[in-house]
Order: sequence, then structure tokens, then C-alpha cells
Amino acid sequence: MNGETIRADIVVVEETFPWWLVLLQGIVTLLFGLVLLAWPAQTLVVLVTFLGIYWMITGIVALVGIFFGGDHGIWTIVLALLGIIAGVLVLAYPLYSTAIISSFLAILIGVLGMIMGAAGIAQGVSGGGWAPALLGIISIILGVILLANPLFTVASLVLLLGILAILGGVSAMVFSFRLRAAG
Repeated sequence: MNGETIRADIVVVEETFPWWLVLLQGIVTLLFGLVLLAWPAQTLVVLVTFLGIYWMITGIVALVGIFFGGDHGIWTIVLALLGIIAGVLVLAYPLYSTAIISSFLAILIGVLGMIMGAAGIAQGVSGGGWAPALLGIISIILGVILLANPLFTVASLVLLLGILAILGGVSAMVFSFRLRAAG
């Protein structure tokens, strides 16, 4: 691509998406990253609380939907009730819920990483080359690390998410000023 094509792409983006909206998104993302770094545990509790609210609302909507021509299957009712119960439990016990849900997700990701690692090693051994085998070994090592201490993993992931949010926010802000200058 030459410079004119890139500039045309930026102008098209600017016409459909205002630069100040990209700037606002960058500022919000930057602030979110700073909050994650400043208060990782409290932010995780808030995020899990939002998850509980989401589960409860989804369960209620699914249950109400049954009466308005939705799926009347037993599994729809069971899943709706489980969503409501899970949402209520998360809202009633936010700290316990944060520890349990975060640990469960870290364990799940660790197990999936080990499974994917074994598949990568199998692919590498069966003629797929050294790269899948190497990635498989790395996936298994990371899976074991995740399983060894799930709470540490969760705390690390929250801090990593905070750093990535700060970088993403700054990048969006820089891009917004480039959009403004291009217009």
C-alpha cells in the first residue's frame, strides 16, 4: 500500500467513527487499567458481582421467555433456575464467589492448556514438525503453573489485564489524535 491508500483508509474510518469517540474509548480503557492495577482484588470482586447480576438476569429472562412462546424444554427451565440461583449466590456472597469462580476459571484454563499441549505434542511427534511440539510443551508447563496456584494465577492475570488495558488505552488515544490530524 502506498501512503495515499493508508490516508484514504484513515479518512474513511474518521468519517464513520469520530476521532473524539476513539479518544474517549482510550481514556476509559486507560482508567480501567489504572483501577485494575491500583485495586486488583476489589476490581475482581466488582467484575464477579456483575457476572452474578448477568447470570440472574439471564435466568429470569429465560424463565419468562418460556411463557411467551420460547422453548419449553426441561433443560431450559433447569438452566434458567441455575442462572437465577447462581446469580443470587454471587450477590449474597461476593467474596467467596470471587475466590471460587476465579479459581475455577484458572483451573479450567490450566486443564485446557494441558490438553491442548498434549495435542500439540502428539501433532509434533506424528510429523507436524517441532513447532507444535514445542508449543505443546510450553502449554503443558503453563497449565501446570496455573493448576499449582490458581489464586496467584488470578491475581497475576488481573494485573496483566490492567497493564494491557493501559497500553490499549494509550494506543487508542494516540490513534485518535492521528485520526484528527488526518481529517
